[in-house]
Amino acid sequence: MSTSVTRRTVLAGGAGAAIGLALPGVAAHAGGNHPTSVSFTLDATTLDGGEQVTSVTLDTRRLGSIDPAGLTPGTFTVHAKATSPIPIASGDQIFSEYDLDRTVTAARLDRHGNIVLELSHAEGQPGGGTLGYILSRGRNVRLDLVYTITQNTPIVRRHGSPMTISRFVQAGLSNPEVDAFSYHVSGSGMKYRLFSPDHSPRHGRRPLIVWLHGGGEGASLPDDYYDNETTLRANRGALGFATPQAQRIFSGAYVVAPQSTSYWMEDGPRFAPLIREIIRDLVRRERVDPDRIYVVGCSNGGYMSLEMTSTYPDLFAASVPICGVVEPLSGEGPPLITDAELAQIRTPTWLVTSRDDDTVPPETNTIHAHDLIPGSLVSLYDHVVWDGYQFPGHWSWIYVARNDPSLNGTHIWQWMARCRR
Repeated sequence: MSTSVTRRTVLAGGAGAAIGLALPGVAAHAGGNHPTSVSFTLDATTLDGGEQVTSVTLDTRRLGSIDPAGLTPGTFTVHAKATSPIPIASGDQIFSEYDLDRTVTAARLDRHGNIVLELSHAEGQPGGGTLGYILSRGRNVRLDLVYTITQNTPIVRRHGSPMTISRFVQAGLSNPEVDAFSYHVSGSGMKYRLFSPDHSPRHGRRPLIVWLHGGGEGASLPDDYYDNETTLRANRGALGFATPQAQRIFSGAYVVAPQSTSYWMEDGPRFAPLIREIIRDLVRRERVDPDRIYVVGCSNGGYMSLEMTSTYPDLFAASVPICGVVEPLSGEGPPLITDAELAQIRTPTWLVTSRDDDTVPPETNTIHAHDLIPGSLVSLYDHVVWDGYQFPGHWSWIYVARNDPSLNGTHIWQWMARCRR
């Protein structure tokens, strides 16, 4: 007997929690008892190219001792449907919506007795992402996910008769790295996510790393889509600094990821004091060392990191602008950061880009800024390649998120950690 139930994932406020009711499926019985309902969680991982659902965990720990030898990739079928959370205008496009069966590569039991269905996933593989890109908005949005679980063969138990689950209830989306960042809203209304390190008193005050996202992760206007989610799900920029490796290098660091209400580069001078307000509040409220505050940003955020060090020359211990915008991408109008402003930056600066970046041309932006910022360092890659997969040339933030840039044997995270204001 095969049974299947779907449940639509709804974004609840800014938290993106899954809520709703499961539809009843065909009633099946476990050993002649009452129909059995099981909830399931979508397990996600933020890859370098964006977040994907990589497995599904069925909450089967209360069903008795399941024989793992009886579980195969064919025991269950997983269907996934992903749609935009906001209307898409006629003639517009959203990339990464899908409606398909996910390939189950393995079925196993975790240490709690839950069944985990491993799903095929890889960089660039369609059909598993959690974000969609709306072309006209230039924005990522978190997709509404509807997963349908179908049981194809009974579950074998060590004690008791085989079991067929009568209904499946979709619960939330779990990504431990993302979930480690708490939700906040500043006094001025700017949303941000915050990772807090171990609070052992012996470590004293900790560094603060400010991650400024790219253009695709800001709010989508005029839709008023302001989710405080995509900043951590679109790439590993902020997450990289919260990994155990980075935390060891920085001896524990706070990581804050503000989300703009539009593009940083549309109104940088207005955004600068709003970011400064968040930093000031964290220094006051948390155990932040004011002499070890670092700013890192990619693309739009790369511009904003330059704007921040230009506006607040004595605030940061170091700055890492990645494929940052200096000249208007249209080629018309005044520069976003003038030559005089670049020449006056005193903050230690390490710029990163790839020579094949066809979104933000390296020569007129990163290389130009390096030529003018006194004492600045620069890493120029030929292509963006990680684990054998070649990404678009604009995505050089992948290297910083992996601590790859190095000069004279010193990698970029170690260089940052040594810098003091």
